[in-house]
Amino acid sequence: MSKKSRSKLWFLVHSWLALPIWFFVLIVCVTGTLAVISQEIVWLANPQMRASQPSDDAPLLSYDQIIAAIKQAEPDTLVESISRPDESHFALDVSVSYPDGRSVTVYVNPYSGVIQGTAPAFDFKAFTRALHGWWLVPFTNGYSWGWYLVSFLSLPLLASLVTGLVVYKKFWKGFFRPTLRIRHGARIFWGDFHRLSGIWSIWFIAVISVTSTWFLIQAFMFDNQVSISTAPVALVVPRESVPVTTDGSPAPMISLETAIAQAKQRIPGLEDSFVSLPANAYSYLSVGGRSWYPLMYQTADINPYTGDVAATRLLSDRSGLELVTESMRPLHTGDFGGIWIKLIWFFFGLILSMMVLSGLLIWTKRTALATANA
Repeated sequence: MSKKSRSKLWFLVHSWLALPIWFFVLIVCVTGTLAVISQEIVWLANPQMRASQPSDDAPLLSYDQIIAAIKQAEPDTLVESISRPDESHFALDVSVSYPDGRSVTVYVNPYSGVIQGTAPAFDFKAFTRALHGWWLVPFTNGYSWGWYLVSFLSLPLLASLVTGLVVYKKFWKGFFRPTLRIRHGARIFWGDFHRLSGIWSIWFIAVISVTSTWFLIQAFMFDNQVSISTAPVALVVPRESVPVTTDGSPAPMISLETAIAQAKQRIPGLEDSFVSLPANAYSYLSVGGRSWYPLMYQTADINPYTGDVAATRLLSDRSGLELVTESMRPLHTGDFGGIWIKLIWFFFGLILSMMVLSGLLIWTKRTALATANA
């Protein structure tokens, strides 16, 4: 065999060895696309998650009314937190515990306060996100190797974006003269589709690859005990400041609506997306939600007896690195603006998956022909 033939043979072996990598990329893209709308898929399959409105003019209950309704139905239930999903058609997620030691999340109707069911510990949403994010490899000591494997794929994805723009000369012309020939054979069609979808998905591929690369960096920092957090130590109510009743038990705490009003006064524009109740007599009550910057939450810790705002965690309290880090996940998943943002991410996720598939088809056929010729 001549030197040229040996080089060609090694190149073909190299090409075929790359095939499993891009199949893996395709699977990650498909599972990620499903993960974007996994919560909505579960909503369609599980009526207990739906916020059914009894009548057209039925108002949403306040947090205090929700707790009162739960207590009336199950007096021994201890409510730990209440979370109001972004979409109004979802039931509230309420974390509760029972005297027998069970801690679960239940779905509560925001209009009637009725407990509609118990959330499973591992549903389709958790499955798709675990399959996409870390390939279901368990976390034993730090981040799993599945997390590293998946996030490492951001590097060839980012490299493909850059090299694709370099190879496709004057790619911006595709915005004004899109070409998709459907009657010139599969090879021409998939080639046109690959280029056209790539042009319109430049921003999306950049977002996905950059955020995934940051997940890789974040895992390295965590496993090497490199912390970037500027969050203060959790506050506690001083023992002498806890008011007590005549029988020596802690006094009742203020209403949640009062606490929310105090938080909104301190943080203008705050959406009360969740409330965490005190875990014991010395814990603070927390109220949090999004404000003008939808990618991050802001919180306020409130004295449950006096209503004073003891501490806040605002956007301005974060370092620049924290702002970047906490913005990565919602940017990656599209989980920051309701159903319409999710649908946009889902659509471009489909496009990205089809791009990888079309690239695989083109590349596999070309490599197979080169192998046959060799």
